[in-house]
Amino acid sequence: MTRKLWFQVGIGVLIILLVIKYFIEIHWIFSPLVIIFKAVFVPLLLGGVLYYITEPFQRILEKHKWPRWASILAIVIGLVAVVGGVLFIIGSPIATQVNALVKNAPMIGQKIQEALDYVLSNKENFPPQLKDLIEDITNSVQDIAIVASGWLVSFLQSIVSVSMLMILIPFFFVFMLKDHEKLAPSIYKYFHGERREWVKKTLSEIDDVLRTYIQGQLLISFILAMMMCVGYLIIGLEYTLLLVIFAFFMNMIPFIGPWISFAPAVIIAVIQDPILVVWVSVITLLSQQIESNFITPNVMGKSLDIHPLTVITIILAAGNIAGFIGIVIAVPFYAVVKVIVSNIYDERMSIKKTATKSV
Repeated sequence: MTRKLWFQVGIGVLIILLVIKYFIEIHWIFSPLVIIFKAVFVPLLLGGVLYYITEPFQRILEKHKWPRWASILAIVIGLVAVVGGVLFIIGSPIATQVNALVKNAPMIGQKIQEALDYVLSNKENFPPQLKDLIEDITNSVQDIAIVASGWLVSFLQSIVSVSMLMILIPFFFVFMLKDHEKLAPSIYKYFHGERREWVKKTLSEIDDVLRTYIQGQLLISFILAMMMCVGYLIIGLEYTLLLVIFAFFMNMIPFIGPWISFAPAVIIAVIQDPILVVWVSVITLLSQQIESNFITPNVMGKSLDIHPLTVITIILAAGNIAGFIGIVIAVPFYAVVKVIVSNIYDERMSIKKTATKSV
């Protein structure tokens, strides 16, 4: 019986539950480590994103016989130049739109409140199905507001933390560019034989998954943001740059992100001219269809191979557990875990086949 898969899986689950139980009981021992981890996590995360964005350029430069220090210096100077150029081009329009948004914020809030009051006061005249929908939305508004405010607070806290620890981001980034080939060998050097090859293969696949996801998701977000920018400019939607920048960051969240970015665009459209809601909806729907049918299949391929329902479930769970940061890292974290579990399963099946043949 001990050789049955269900028995071994059950024992494994029990051991994991016991480890979690005792870890919770003595969690205070690990409090200093948790504090250190929280302090460096966001800068490490952003440094890693910058590394995966710029690593292809470093590879190209070093392929043309550039020394490591020269490639790093060129990448840092290039990043500073790109950021400076972007700020020089769009900095003034963004500042103008931010000032206009702050100035008109009370009026926007009043318009939203008036629209909500109108819907609630006239809901008896709506069809039964629409009335039930309004009731459900009204009942869930408080819960949605609480969750959204929690994500917003977490996001703002993260921004403050990044601002305070800004020096750590280039520190991690530069050292990743300098010593990234040394990370995997420093891990699999402790293993030997076939186990060493398995660890080496797993680390390589994790690196490929993270590279594909980060580079692909950033490229998809940029293309989607550009499509929305063109569409919003054509229809004359106000605060276009702010909406597009918000959409760029939200589009990094698969499936749910684009619809999060859709909400403020609809609110602005309703206040500016209700007919614009139709055009904003058309632009968003058209962009999503182009992204899902043409851009994502060609950029991502089937490298992640995660079902959309799984992605949505992971994102919702991560949002409740870890706030905005959890939403951002949920999908790549799941992809890494999936790679590890898949390789463990493949290795187990390989050992089982070898044992069967030997018998």
